[in-house]
Amino acid sequence: MTNINHERRHRLRELALLFLKLGSIAFGGPAAHIAMFEDEVVRRRKWLTHEEFLDLLGAVNLIPGPNSTEMAIHVGYRRAGWAGLIVAGSCFILPAALIVTAMAWAYVTFGKLPQVEGLLYGIKPVIIAVVVQALWRLGWTAVKNRWLALLGAAAVTLSFLGVNELIVLFGIGALPVLGRVRPKLSVVEPFSLGLMLLFFLKVGAVLFGSGYVLLAFLRADLVGRWGWLTEGQLLDAIAVGQVTPGPLFTTATFIGYLLAGNAGAVLATVGIFLPAFVFVAISAPFLPRLRRSPVAAAFLDGVNVASLALMAVVTWQLGRAALADPLTVVLAAVAGLLLLHCRVNSAWLVLGGAVVGLIKTFCQ
Repeated sequence: MTNINHERRHRLRELALLFLKLGSIAFGGPAAHIAMFEDEVVRRRKWLTHEEFLDLLGAVNLIPGPNSTEMAIHVGYRRAGWAGLIVAGSCFILPAALIVTAMAWAYVTFGKLPQVEGLLYGIKPVIIAVVVQALWRLGWTAVKNRWLALLGAAAVTLSFLGVNELIVLFGIGALPVLGRVRPKLSVVEPFSLGLMLLFFLKVGAVLFGSGYVLLAFLRADLVGRWGWLTEGQLLDAIAVGQVTPGPLFTTATFIGYLLAGNAGAVLATVGIFLPAFVFVAISAPFLPRLRRSPVAAAFLDGVNVASLALMAVVTWQLGRAALADPLTVVLAAVAGLLLLHCRVNSAWLVLGGAVVGLIKTFCQ
């Protein structure tokens, strides 16, 4: 019994240290986060096989909420049960929430956001290389036959054409109306912490899709209906979520701080992320059973290929913006070679890219 408890504590400590690190350096959005997860938990630590990792990726794409956070929660559950589920998810969220809170404080105190352009200049091309490497490795596992290759190509085509990701994943149905903006009727509602918490719980429980869908949700109520934020404040909140490491949903942390200081930041963060823990807790025990069912396994194979296709399209779109000049192209190429031939940890590459970006900024 003592050995079992010691092993459990060891695994929880491993999860905490890994996801605290990833939550501090995981720039670039969900596709980049998932690529870094694959590097750490499949290639380096071998906690999961490529197929198990792909199944988790398919699962998180089928439920609402922040995909990369749900991926961290799934990994925690696989590694250390229910306690691991909580530790991994919380440790991935915590660094980003603290960084965003500090930026919100600076925003309220000085009236502007800290400058991070130089930092991101060097990080973005490295992230592109990390994601491409993950897509290459996972693709060999996901594309098991010509039929799945054809499905993947079709998913890429549909995604480029702008078809909603849920339709790409399921192959049926109509565009979800979750992101539909309500009529622009201004109904100013007095602010309260309770109403704010309920709002972010709702967003976390029903939101599928990209940051643009999140923007539509936030704008509809916080700006349009209740008048709690201005358009400018909302855009600044979205920008902070995009330029800081960790999940984009920490945009809620920034908004909560603007509305009610530290208490608002904590409640908004809890509200938007809590549904992710619930959804993973409900779905995680069923994944092994799905893989054992021939019909469900075939469906999951298709979802996995479509998930990688969506990642590939996002990577292409990000790459067009990130590889803006010869230096960024060189950074991406060097990072790719180091990943491929030297098995360098992606965390060091991200930090190296940040240093290059800062040096370039200071030298200008």
